[in-house]
Amino acid sequence: MASLGTRLAATCCAVVMGGALASVAFAASPNLAPKELVIKRGYTEEASKCLSCHAEKTPGIIESWKEGKMGHANVSCYDCHVVDKDSPMASQCTGLKGTKTFISPMVSGKTCSRCHPSEYDEFLKSGHADLSRDAVYDEKKAGGALVALQLHHEGGEWMGVEKGSATNTASRFSGCTVCHGSEVQLGPDNKPINATWPAGVGTLYPDGSVGTCTVCHTRHRFSVAEARKPEACASCHLGPDHPDIEIYLESKHGQIFQTQGEEWKWDSAPGAWQPGDYTAPTCAVCHMSGIGELETTHNVNDRLKWDLMHKRSEIRSGVRGDGVKGDKLMRKVCVNCHGDSAIDNNRLLLDNSVALYNAYWDKAVKMKADLKDKGLLKKDPWRDGYQELMYYLWHHTGRRARQGSAMNGPDYAHWHGFFQMFQVLKDMEDIYNWRIKNNKIEDLSTVMSPGPV
Repeated sequence: MASLGTRLAATCCAVVMGGALASVAFAASPNLAPKELVIKRGYTEEASKCLSCHAEKTPGIIESWKEGKMGHANVSCYDCHVVDKDSPMASQCTGLKGTKTFISPMVSGKTCSRCHPSEYDEFLKSGHADLSRDAVYDEKKAGGALVALQLHHEGGEWMGVEKGSATNTASRFSGCTVCHGSEVQLGPDNKPINATWPAGVGTLYPDGSVGTCTVCHTRHRFSVAEARKPEACASCHLGPDHPDIEIYLESKHGQIFQTQGEEWKWDSAPGAWQPGDYTAPTCAVCHMSGIGELETTHNVNDRLKWDLMHKRSEIRSGVRGDGVKGDKLMRKVCVNCHGDSAIDNNRLLLDNSVALYNAYWDKAVKMKADLKDKGLLKKDPWRDGYQELMYYLWHHTGRRARQGSAMNGPDYAHWHGFFQMFQVLKDMEDIYNWRIKNNKIEDLSTVMSPGPV
């Protein structure tokens, strides 16, 4: 048990927030002189002005804040939004003009880390940080193909739209960065411009820090209960290329959530949310929450074995995690509700599904290499039927097959997954055979865009 002094110090740290105060006499034992425990409540004059002004101008924000843990703990707008005058994000709202107080509308991961250092450190090691943003901005990946997809193709540069213009970047900022994150650009007043903020989980802020915690813990309530619900993940993990929420809701786990979830206890303290509070796992239970002997983690890679997102599935390593360790940790999640035989069968099924997907992908890669050697691939892959289908084999049907198997979503593993994979590969094989036989590329693509959905 913690010492009396430690517990007193912790109590003081928890309640000293500035403002009115009260004194309480506290004697640890008859042999000790009474100690004075100072409890400060209320807000500083500066913080009170922020609250009063925003209660009129943005009452919705204030109401959300009042209902959340931040409001209950007297953590105010001032504590999170005030920055140093020399901060690259320093600006002043109307109510602060002429004062020495500078704020930023943006609250970066660095700010959150002041009170949540371990959570932020875990987050930085996860795929939600730099890896997420890189999927949008990394010019080195695949020869810049990711950036070209957003700006040259989707952004209409190929048909004359000026590269870098607001029109050209509309696809990137309305879609990609909302989930993956942006690189925030600032105007002369140090406020964000060009639709680069707010943005997704891997956002790079002008203070050099990475991460938007409010993607999962929506401002200004910052609810742990919200982050535990599948809907918190659903705004990004959905759609034809990674329909995780659809797969989850189709699964037995999702069925139980949909029929019983309203009765679950969602607001247990961090690390104390355990089976009994819920009767089936959510996304958070499996990937992040403390359960059994596992502690809570904000590194969503920690409990993963396979990379199910990229062109060929490999056991995770390096910046993407430790897949061997991840498999062991995920089993420690499952064992809270399932026996060893059920867990072993489930994990083996995933391994076998990955092997089947890789067999499809390896055959496609071999055929593409043959075509390349013979000069039978178009330079623009989006005008080339073989290469277009190869993209869908990986990015859509192949992801659905693997993730459907991983999360027990049979319709996505089968009909949206492997069923479409064999059709796509057979079409690719026919294109391959025709080009090899005729030693030329067909005049017009026979592929009907946008491909399988």
